[in-house]
Amino acid sequence: MIPEGFQLLKTADGSPTLVHPQFGEAYSSRYGAWTQANALYLRATQTHRHPAPQVLELGFGLGVNFRATLENALARGVDLHYLSYEAFPLPPEVLAQVALPLSPQAAQVWQEVCSSWPSSRGPLVLEGSWGRLEVRFEDVAQAQFPPQWASAIYLDAFSPAVNPEPWQLPVLRRLYVAAQLGAYLATYSVAGCLRRGLAQAGFTVQKINGIGKKHWTLAQR
Repeated sequence: MIPEGFQLLKTADGSPTLVHPQFGEAYSSRYGAWTQANALYLRATQTHRHPAPQVLELGFGLGVNFRATLENALARGVDLHYLSYEAFPLPPEVLAQVALPLSPQAAQVWQEVCSSWPSSRGPLVLEGSWGRLEVRFEDVAQAQFPPQWASAIYLDAFSPAVNPEPWQLPVLRRLYVAAQLGAYLATYSVAGCLRRGLAQAGFTVQKINGIGKKHWTLAQR
């Protein structure tokens, strides 16, 4: 059952998302949740080609980006290491209801994620022949990221306007330290304060074409 106050939304590509009642924002793009996960986070960061992807994510949300990345890693036969931070975790029964077009193997992993989802503040740690997932239920303003670990960074928290902490300069600086040399950071936001903050943290920043009438931000260490 969808929690009271949340709105289930079918996005333009047919994949579902939720609208958060506190923030008034959808977890994924209304133009296509599955499309955004694959085009922005997976492919723009070159994770779809990486031989040993290590993804650092801010904003696990509905697990859409994780599932897109997992599906690709399984198809290519590479190990995936995925570390995500989520300050506002949803119940596992809600995660299980947000269905996406997965292969049987990826669907089985997602079922294991939902059944292993902690009732307390976690963290969730799940390992298998496909790789490793860790979800930490922490405030990213205080979190310590592993240095020079990430081959890609998915910055997918609620927007700077309603959830400013993940987008602030101290966090962006720690993300820069967490990135491997040459790693990409991708985000749906093109807010000027964010792009300036990324540049100040040390990233090379550019706008790229998004879906619908939108651009995205891609930054590289």
